Amino acid sequence: MEKQGRFNQPRVLAMILAGGKGTRLMPLTEARSKPAVPFGGTYRIVDFVLSNFYNSGILGMHVMVQYRSQSLIEHLRKAWRIGDGDRQFVTVVPPQMNSGAAGWYEGTADAVYQNINLIRDFAPDIVAVFGADHIYRMDIRQMIQFHLEREADISVATLPVPVSAAQGFGIIEVDRTGRMTGFEEKPPVPKAMPGDPAHALSSMGNYLFNADVLIQALEEDAKNGGSHDFGRDILPRRLKTDRVMAY
Repeated sequence: MEKQGRFNQPRVLAMILAGGKGTRLMPLTEARSKPAVPFGGTYRIVDFVLSNFYNSGILGMHVMVQYRSQSLIEHLRKAWRIGDGDRQFVTVVPPQMNSGAAGWYEGTADAVYQNINLIRDFAPDIVAVFGADHIYRMDIRQMIQFHLEREADISVATLPVPVSAAQGFGIIEVDRTGRMTGFEEKPPVPKAMPGDPAHALSSMGNYLFNADVLIQALEEDAKNGGSHDFGRDILPRRLKTDRVMAY
């Protein structure tokens, strides 16, 4: 993808992963998925990621649902009516079985792969693949600017965590320029950040992909075995061929 100028902003499509069971939140997730868990009496956990995109001016959002999704679907229908339905929308996307799969999404990458036609139809420059079960505030425009300035193919949102507590996270290895060199899920001995031996970089599970890179990566992943997961499968493979940056 060519680097975009200041007044020529890239076209961005959000693919939001909202199918998680949230077993650690039982019994709150006994009848609903984790993104549908109420927050503050009025909101749902999914509202955080949707609000981040909306307030960042990214108004094309597909929400991929799966586990006990009716509560989430009803909330999105009532609370997130935006735009004209063409370039501004929040749509619910259950498993499509377009890829010939037997049924459920088999992993985070498979969820996006089953809906690869939605990416092609929208024709974005950048695809933002974000989880729907985090509670945080983020200006995604800043991450997009970082992605463009670093001329990245893929950018991964990260947070520093103490090395002593990093065993429970997906830990990213980077060089001194911030380019990603490795990834390990819940490592027994986490590797520290360059120049900061007390902290490691954990992945938030939020990614920016140049659209052509994502489509190629998903098609290759679909041909291989494994968990069809972005962190475990897609990123380790793309480190060898693409410029993957830690944001």
